[in-house]
Amino acid sequence: MIIIKSLEELITKYQEESIEVTIGNFDGVHMGHREFLSRIHFDCKLANAKFVVVTFVPHPSQIIKAQTGFLLNTFIERRELLAQCGVDYLLELDFTRDFSSLSPEDFFKRHIFIYSNIQKIFLGHDFSFGANKSGDYKLAKNLCENENISLILQEEFRCDNESISSSIVRAELSNGNIEKANLFLSRPYFLSGRVIKGQGRGKQIGFPTANLDYDKDLLIPQLGVYVTRTTILGMTYNSVTNIGINPTFNMGIIINVETHLLDFSRDIYGEEVRVVFLRKLRNEKKFTSVNELIDQISLDIKSTKDYFKND
Repeated sequence: MIIIKSLEELITKYQEESIEVTIGNFDGVHMGHREFLSRIHFDCKLANAKFVVVTFVPHPSQIIKAQTGFLLNTFIERRELLAQCGVDYLLELDFTRDFSSLSPEDFFKRHIFIYSNIQKIFLGHDFSFGANKSGDYKLAKNLCENENISLILQEEFRCDNESISSSIVRAELSNGNIEKANLFLSRPYFLSGRVIKGQGRGKQIGFPTANLDYDKDLLIPQLGVYVTRTTILGMTYNSVTNIGINPTFNMGIIINVETHLLDFSRDIYGEEVRVVFLRKLRNEKKFTSVNELIDQISLDIKSTKDYFKND
């Protein structure tokens, strides 16, 4: 997959001909997104056209609402997930205050219709565009008809008669429903980041942890202890992860993501890791003593080992 900043690059740099396009944020690239993208990918193969996704950086809500702590992936991770769906070109448009004020007509004229050989445009069932989300499918259809471009509207995708959206996935993660969130994502939820030094209390009590320096724009699952898998330096290890504020030690309000890798003892400070969440074991709680905490961690590790034994 090739990253571009304008559809004009497809002519000037890559001499492409026919393309098919879809537009959206695709946060999380969840099951509904994947089904939608797979259909477009298949259609592109039949039509011998290149598959182009148009998206935005940063997410519009980060600019319009100054929202933080809600993304299901970083923008680099989104590239990885979209590439898995067969996308040939990813157009990442810079979303600014000025950009947000574009009318729907100007958005299509300046950023979509500048490419003269678009065969089809695919839109999600809830797609809206332009200033104040004033553009809808009906307007897009009129604009595309004037350009002799086919416009296809994707019906809402449902799983077991349940709607799937990025907002619904966020809600499941926020409620600690990891397995349901993973079902809707069609993959395990993960957090990536660099291992940084923490307080070292895990090591002091016999359970060293990797303290994750995660992107603060990402959504963090509900506080608690989770069965996880952790990938580092190309190797994957079973692990148990605590998300919380360490109330036993009265650490405050900063949310830490700390992972204990099973049967692992190497120094990994400064390394990049990916923590994949599989099941929630329990809520975070404050213990009356360090010994009580040690006993509970031992139980968490046993539960984690049992999970993988039965997996």
